[in-house]
Amino acid sequence: MSFYQHPSAIIDDGAQIGEGSRIWHFVHVCAGARIGQGVSLGQNVFVGNKVTIGDHCKIQNNVSVYDNVSLEEGVFCGPSMVFTNVYNPRSLVARKDEYRDTLVKRGATLGANCTIVCGVTIGEFAFVGAGAVINKDVPAYALMVGVPARQIGWMSEFGEQLDLPLTGKGETVCPTTGLLYQLEDGQCRCVKK
Repeated sequence: MSFYQHPSAIIDDGAQIGEGSRIWHFVHVCAGARIGQGVSLGQNVFVGNKVTIGDHCKIQNNVSVYDNVSLEEGVFCGPSMVFTNVYNPRSLVARKDEYRDTLVKRGATLGANCTIVCGVTIGEFAFVGAGAVINKDVPAYALMVGVPARQIGWMSEFGEQLDLPLTGKGETVCPTTGLLYQLEDGQCRCVKK
């Protein structure tokens, strides 16, 4: 076995788990799950069948990653954050054929106790604050807070708030890495210099 599995974890036959991943206490990984290399699944995590988790993701305690959720490389899921996969659930109405896809792009952070309503895309290196509720797409590098979430700024790939306006044009450097970030037409991008 090229990954660590705590004795209390359940990994169904057929699940794909990459080298160097760590599966901790009371985790359940379903048969159809695809998990990359160097992933950490904290205590009491559930991973559904139609789930893809990219390399080097960190999923903290008490997170359920339900069917139709895809995490690209390096996504951080804070403790007890929530994914949904049905937009209008009812216990008395079967809606398994109505699951909506959710995509979290490379390097994004989902803070503790935040909720990601299904059917959205969260851009690269976006930062969702603790307790926020995301119900629409999030741009790359956006800093989102509140219920429902609203954008209050931009974040660097290192996780530092950037000195950029919400709209218009501008450029700044990450205070830690010195990398240049440019804002134009409502989109932030990192210029690798």
